[in-house]
Amino acid sequence: MSFPNFYGNAAVAQALANMIHLDRIPQTILLAGPEGVGKATLARRFAAELLGGADKIELDDLSLPEKVEHLAEREKLPSDKRADDPLFYSSHPDFVTFPPDGPLRQVSIQQMRLLKDRAQFGPLKGKYRVFLIDHLDRANEQAANSLLKITEEPPAHLILILTAENVYDLLPTIRSRSLVFHLNALPEEEMAKFAYSRDWSPNERRVTLAAGSPGLAVTMDLDAWDKRRQRMLALLEVASGLEKFSAWVKHSETISASKNEKLDTYLGILYGLLEDILLLREGTPARRNADLTVKLQPIALRTSFEWLEAAVHRVDELVEFTRRNIQKGIALDAFAVDLRRLTN
Repeated sequence: MSFPNFYGNAAVAQALANMIHLDRIPQTILLAGPEGVGKATLARRFAAELLGGADKIELDDLSLPEKVEHLAEREKLPSDKRADDPLFYSSHPDFVTFPPDGPLRQVSIQQMRLLKDRAQFGPLKGKYRVFLIDHLDRANEQAANSLLKITEEPPAHLILILTAENVYDLLPTIRSRSLVFHLNALPEEEMAKFAYSRDWSPNERRVTLAAGSPGLAVTMDLDAWDKRRQRMLALLEVASGLEKFSAWVKHSETISASKNEKLDTYLGILYGLLEDILLLREGTPARRNADLTVKLQPIALRTSFEWLEAAVHRVDELVEFTRRNIQKGIALDAFAVDLRRLTN
């Protein structure tokens, strides 16, 4: 392995390690790939190798309990308070993380202005400073345009590392000024190595449900996951016509009443259920939700490939809506109604 305690995507990790060894480092690096595959982790490992101080850099890991708590507390602040105090983490003086902020988890224009101001300061040690902008695909238009100006003429000491799930959610000009690396979900053997490193069995449920994303396996609350999955299963049973709409209403009310849960936590589960329904339609065992095969099989038998395609498109649309102040329950109600029409 090129970096300690980093699993999967060895070719990408090796390429980044080679850049450090040769001291030929591009000023803007874009790491793209599914949630939880290690994009921000790789950025921290890269920075630790380049700057030193790995113990300090790892304190910026957003999955740490204190960071999770801090991000949740900031969601309760009024927008003007967040704007006056833009979010960043910098336990190491030459490594700064700008994560998504607020209820919609967006990268803001205020954060990018702060980045521009801080970019002018030289490194405390060595020749580089590394700024990580995590989930740049969650930047609003103003923030993206502000970052674009920084990438045009960055200071010689500055290295920007950007992460995004989908590079095509970014401005074409940002993509063109970045060296892009695509990270993939880990295969079973790599996930098994990661599981062993955590003293887990590779067959543990969290490893299976994560489907190749170590970050998801680490942060997963299985009890909460099971409750959310049961709600999304009920949604698909109604959307496929197996159950009456009344069977979904109680779940919709529960989701709408919850102020702490995000729509995107449900959408990730919904993608996984739809994937397993497709596999079952094609005679292949379910991948993530094998324990729900008895429940998913009737949906697979009742629906067509066109229905599944439409369902995925609608989930894609809901992913876009998560960046706006959309009502969770209403959005999922519309999903069920639209797809139920297709079954009829």
